[in-house]
Amino acid sequence: MQIDDMLLNKLATLSMLEIAPAEYESLKGHLKEVLEFVDNLNQMDLEGIELKDDLKTPLREDKVVHNPQISQDILAHAPKAQEGYFIVPKIIET
Repeated sequence: MQIDDMLLNKLATLSMLEIAPAEYESLKGHLKEVLEFVDNLNQMDLEGIELKDDLKTPLREDKVVHNPQISQDILAHAPKAQEGYFIVPKIIET
């Protein structure tokens, strides 16, 4: 895959990042290195290698814990809180 300015602009738009024009060449080089690494992984010969089922992430049972102190502790670290709620700046003007 060729990393060109058009692709980099599309990636910047999709990721909502602003990329300075001075950084384009450097970033294209880094992305090229990542793609070459992934291509190396795709070329590995995995014939005869079996996937072990015991390597899966173990799941735990969800348990509901009612502890009102947890919300009080969280709100204690908030810049502003009142009556069990976070107070945030108004962002929509009417």
